[in-house]
Amino acid sequence: TFIVWYFAGPSPALTHAILNFVAVLIIACPCALCLATPTAIIVGTGKGAENGILIRNAETLEKMHRVNSVLLDKTGTLTMGQPQLTDIIAAGRLAKQEVLQLAASAESGSEHPLGQAIVAKAKQDGLEVLPVKNFKAVPGHGVEALIDSRQVVIGNLRLMKDKEIVTEGLEERAGVLWEEGKTVLFMAVDSKMAGMLALSDTIKPGAAELVKKLQGMGLDITMITGDNRRAAEAIARQVGIEEVLYDVLPRHKAGEVEKLQKAGKIVAMVGDGINDAPALAQADVGIAIGTGTDIAMETADITLTGGELKGIAGAIDLSRRTMRTIRQN
Repeated sequence: TFIVWYFAGPSPALTHAILNFVAVLIIACPCALCLATPTAIIVGTGKGAENGILIRNAETLEKMHRVNSVLLDKTGTLTMGQPQLTDIIAAGRLAKQEVLQLAASAESGSEHPLGQAIVAKAKQDGLEVLPVKNFKAVPGHGVEALIDSRQVVIGNLRLMKDKEIVTEGLEERAGVLWEEGKTVLFMAVDSKMAGMLALSDTIKPGAAELVKKLQGMGLDITMITGDNRRAAEAIARQVGIEEVLYDVLPRHKAGEVEKLQKAGKIVAMVGDGINDAPALAQADVGIAIGTGTDIAMETADITLTGGELKGIAGAIDLSRRTMRTIRQN
């Protein structure tokens, strides 16, 4: 039709040729143009739901195939998010059980998984949780509280330095724990170092396999965490991740996503906690772990209902297959 109208039609020949060419095309091929594309997307989202991958809309499914950088939160995403207290080191005049009791009392008002693990251990050991006054959470650092007229501060090394509390040589012992991938909390009583506690979180089954698969798909993988460098790199080594963003405060996670985007990356952020929500919203595609918080799932574009990490690779593969089908149609 195009060739005949171009050479035999009235002037302007090109305009008449294109108009008639399009008229024949949309009448002869309505399925490919009007039905096959949305059908492929509907089937793609349906297949995702069957496999525990809930995709919010068609735009997300289309965008996912262009992702070239995946940012993985550590706690609750790469790890189980259920830390266990493994080490108690007393300093000064306090015994280990006193350190645990004061730490558990201070953390009794905290919703952080680390604090809850300390409280659980104290209850398991039959220790009484003491009344707390003036509780204050310092996001990304730790907590402060008044217990039995004693000012208790428990948190990371940065909090101790901010409070100008001398760690009295505990940093070296903490270094050994960090190399084991453990999170270390320092505790001070009345501005004097009283001890420290170490907690360990189990890496999720299949985390290393997922990282290897994503790398095989040509994606850049980065882990993001509030832990210090040595602890963060120890976990990253276990799952095969080379790029690590450490010492990142909760309010700065979205900024790290934005930095990757400004560097030309199409970023998928994977997280599960309340403090991951801004980063999930900032990312080109936000992926929430279904075992995490409601706000993370509400913010994300994709939710993995079973909490299994293999759904991340599955979502990318599903998007690529769907877009390939659309192009074929």
